[in-house]
Amino acid sequence: MKKTLAILAAVMSLSVHANEKLIVGATPVPHAEILEFVKPTLAKEGVDLEIKVFTDFIQPNQQLALKNLDANYYQYRPFLDDFNKTRHTDLVPVVGVHIEPFGAYSTKIKNIAELKDGATVSIPNDPVNTGRALVLLHEAGLIKLKDPSNTLATQRDIIDNPKHLKIRELEGALLARSVSQVDLAFVFANYALEAGIDTNSALIVEKGKSLYIEFLVARPDNINDPRIQKLAKALNSDEVRQFILTRYKGQIAPGF
Repeated sequence: MKKTLAILAAVMSLSVHANEKLIVGATPVPHAEILEFVKPTLAKEGVDLEIKVFTDFIQPNQQLALKNLDANYYQYRPFLDDFNKTRHTDLVPVVGVHIEPFGAYSTKIKNIAELKDGATVSIPNDPVNTGRALVLLHEAGLIKLKDPSNTLATQRDIIDNPKHLKIRELEGALLARSVSQVDLAFVFANYALEAGIDTNSALIVEKGKSLYIEFLVARPDNINDPRIQKLAKALNSDEVRQFILTRYKGQIAPGF
């Protein structure tokens, strides 16, 4: 009888533990690193945080919508809104955590004024970030857009290209590799950090826009799940704020 009770207790214990698991998708740097930082805090609160690392911007949302993930952490609101609209999903932001600079880097020039006629520039190929890069090129005086306030601008919206720039659209994960292959490459800070690129060396940079705060994202059916809320609280803690400031030394900034 005692043996049976012990087995039942063990089974119940395993069930509770399994129910407390929280699977969160993230890109490697800094998102997965920040999640790793809060993992011990969540463990003390009975949440077993499992981090699934992705190297692209589509799968974390697809897997969340399919309920293979409980949440993800890698994107800002305009990207999420565009994904929901084009993929007919209804993923929801939970809390904002940090802001990453978005910049253009080069191994061939040290100043934008040195960019030659016919130079090749690589930019992201997803609609939101294509527009983001084109707006920065406009602000740097390298191109002119029909509407510089349009964050969803495409190359068709370029009305003047005085330097005859050849603009190549690449998947986000490939941009860091393209730095040595083109004259100017726009790279997301997470991929720049992962590739060992100093974000302070950007020739064009967009820093600190609240529009681009990176969010923890969930679904309408689980946004109020206690495990999600515990993670949200941990990600917006003073400890995480200090971790971001200390670990990344200004290369990314707290967004809360």
